[in-house]
Amino acid sequence: MRFVHYNMCYATGPKVHSSMRSTAKNLVRIIEFLRELEPDLVGLIEVDHGSYRSGGKNQAELLAEALGHYHSHSVKYAESSFWRHIPVLRKQGNAFLTRGRIRNETFHFFERGMKRLVIELELEHMVVYLVHLALGSRVRHQQLGELYDLVKGTEKPCLVVGDFNALWGEREIKLFLAATGLQDANRESLPTYPSSNPRRHLDFILHSKGIEVRDFQVPPVQFSDHLPLVVDLDVHVETDLRKVPRPPHCHCTKYPWMQVGNI
Repeated sequence: MRFVHYNMCYATGPKVHSSMRSTAKNLVRIIEFLRELEPDLVGLIEVDHGSYRSGGKNQAELLAEALGHYHSHSVKYAESSFWRHIPVLRKQGNAFLTRGRIRNETFHFFERGMKRLVIELELEHMVVYLVHLALGSRVRHQQLGELYDLVKGTEKPCLVVGDFNALWGEREIKLFLAATGLQDANRESLPTYPSSNPRRHLDFILHSKGIEVRDFQVPPVQFSDHLPLVVDLDVHVETDLRKVPRPPHCHCTKYPWMQVGNI
C-alpha cells in the first residue's frame, strides 16, 4: 500500500503571510499532487474544516471527494478547550483519507497541550495513529508518554505518523522508539521543514513489526511550509490481498466547489 503524510498548512501555501488568505487555488494543486501519487491512505495535518479561508467548505471532505476516498477528521482541540470558541481556530483539525473502508475510528485527546488530538484509525490489517505534537518540549514529552500507552495496547501492526515538532531532531524520540519497538521509515533522516529550504526533520512515519517499508520519498513540492512524506509498505498478513485489483476512484477534472466567489 502507499501511504502519504502531509502537514498541508490548511492549503495556505509555504509563506507565513499567506496563512489567512483564500485556499481554493492551492487546494486544487494539493489535490492534483495527491491524485498523481494514487495513495491508499493519506494522513493530513492542519486541515481547514470550514473557515472563511476555505469558503466554508471542509477541506477533508473536498479532498476525499476528489480522490474517491473515505475520510475521518476532527478539530484538533479538546471538546472543552477554549480554542474551540475562537473563530478560524475552531475549524482547524487533522484528517485521514483512505481508499479502503474504515473499520473503526477513535478520537483521543492528550491531557496537556494546545493541540491534543490523536486520531486512531483501524483498517482491516493495521491501525494508524495521527498526531500533531506540542511545540513546548515538556508537554511534547508528556504527550509521547501517553502515545506510548496507546501503541502498547495495539494488537495489530501499526503506524504512528504526524508532525512531531521534534525541534531537537531524532534524538527527541529515541526513547519513544526504544520503548515501543517502532522504527522510523525515514532511514536517512531527510529534513521536512521548511519546504523552501529543508533543515529540520519534524514529520515522522513510524512503523511496528509486521510492516515492511519498500520505498520512502520526500517530494520537493512547496504547496505547504512542510514537505510531504510518501512511503510504500507491505503489511504482513496471513492471506495476501495485495493482488486484488484496486476499486476505481474519481478522476474528476472539475471541482464544483471552486467557484469564482470562493477564490
